Amino acid sequence: MIQAIEVKGVSKCYGKVQALSEVSFSVNKGEVFGLIGPDGAGKTTLFRLLCSLLLADTGDIRVEGFDPVSQMSEIRRRVGYMPGKFSLYEDLTIEENLRFFATLFDTTLEEGYDAIKAIYSQIEPFKNRRAGALSGGMKQKLALSCALIHSPSILFLDEPTTGVDPVSRKEFWEMLATLKERNITIVAATPYLDEVRCCERVAFLDKGEVKGIDSPDVILNRFAEIFNPPPIEHEKEANINLTTPQLEPSPLKGMKDYVIEVEHLIKAFGHFHAVDDISFAVKRGEIFGFLGANGAGKTTVMRMLTGLSQPTSGTGHVAGFDIRTEHEQIKRNIGYMSQKFSLYNELTVAENIRLFAGIYGMSEPEIDRKMNELLAQLDFTAHKHTLVARLPLGWKQRLAFSVAIFHNPSVVFLDEPTGGVDPATRRQFWELIYAAADRGITVFVTTHYMDEAEYCDRISIMVDGKIKAMDTPEALKARFQQPDIDHVFTYLARQATRSAD
Repeated sequence: MIQAIEVKGVSKCYGKVQALSEVSFSVNKGEVFGLIGPDGAGKTTLFRLLCSLLLADTGDIRVEGFDPVSQMSEIRRRVGYMPGKFSLYEDLTIEENLRFFATLFDTTLEEGYDAIKAIYSQIEPFKNRRAGALSGGMKQKLALSCALIHSPSILFLDEPTTGVDPVSRKEFWEMLATLKERNITIVAATPYLDEVRCCERVAFLDKGEVKGIDSPDVILNRFAEIFNPPPIEHEKEANINLTTPQLEPSPLKGMKDYVIEVEHLIKAFGHFHAVDDISFAVKRGEIFGFLGANGAGKTTVMRMLTGLSQPTSGTGHVAGFDIRTEHEQIKRNIGYMSQKFSLYNELTVAENIRLFAGIYGMSEPEIDRKMNELLAQLDFTAHKHTLVARLPLGWKQRLAFSVAIFHNPSVVFLDEPTGGVDPATRRQFWELIYAAADRGITVFVTTHYMDEAEYCDRISIMVDGKIKAMDTPEALKARFQQPDIDHVFTYLARQATRSAD
């Protein structure tokens, strides 16, 4: 078997932090090889070493037989790289991005067109649209096209589908299958188990060390406590009636049990209706999953509900306040956690808590009392004065969520809060969500993890700006005769006719 990549005894330190320790593995020519592990395991450092963007402290690396130190240019001509963060220029159009990347590799879009035709043809009709205005799925296709424009023989993908809806993720891996047919070697990192199973072999990294290399099923079973933790047991509160309210406005208006009420809400941008006449209500203490493909309108709805954007028509109330006229009252009575980390890395744990509590108008004595209680609850007391930047991702998530509900809001909005996180850490986060709901806090959550959707009391699924289905997970599975919410979501999302945001 011809080796495309050989890594022998590679170590890398950043000061006192050991990012990689004696890492060894090989990847066969034309293989789809997975790198999996929790945040901070060393995956991104390894990618950067393989792409000749970093130098190892010790050990030896060969990429198609070339040394990253002495033969850097040879390697860069042969590899394509999609880093974890969006790698494109958002102010440039689709075509401008492609031409720029082609120039970097001393080629042209015309010369490289055949190498990307199958993928690029899907977004070529929008070639004059800026990258920043694309849906998640279209950004994927563009980034992959840019990585392939110079016809590389090896493709490195560092969590390329994080934050992308399940249907777009499936389409992305279908595209990778066509690349394998061209004998392109693919090394991919991913937190999604269905994507892990698309690999031929995977290496599990943890704390900079390779803990095992084998087929996906063997690794996932061997480390089941990390990748397949037991489901969370949670009894529904007796006072939450999970019968789905009808999507009619008048019976809902003014009912105190509802923390969120939306009636015939529309948000238009010119002739385009991002949100197209939706009505729903969410009860106090309910965990409400708000699902939809990229571009379906979820973020637009959330911006209106949190007072950041005005509806074109329709009405809505959050915590009893009108989304049209009482935005400031809404902001004081909600919590919010964005999909991008929402705390300040350069501040300590205590400074972050104090800052956000002050924004919400809490008094100093109340902040001090509740902060000490929170630190004890999270087992963070010893880290009170630690910079947030130094905390592991799972700890940051727990802190961000706890800060979002520190002032005991009526509702907390969570916008893809667990993106890119391993299953065990996501499970811990959902235990915090359940505890908040048990306190009477309504949780309004968007997620692209369909196993998390199963944890919700009710879910809605948006398609093309409309709510296509809304009910309990069990009721939706029964209604559409599907085995799980992933299949329900895919069935509905594939009916979309919109091609972009």
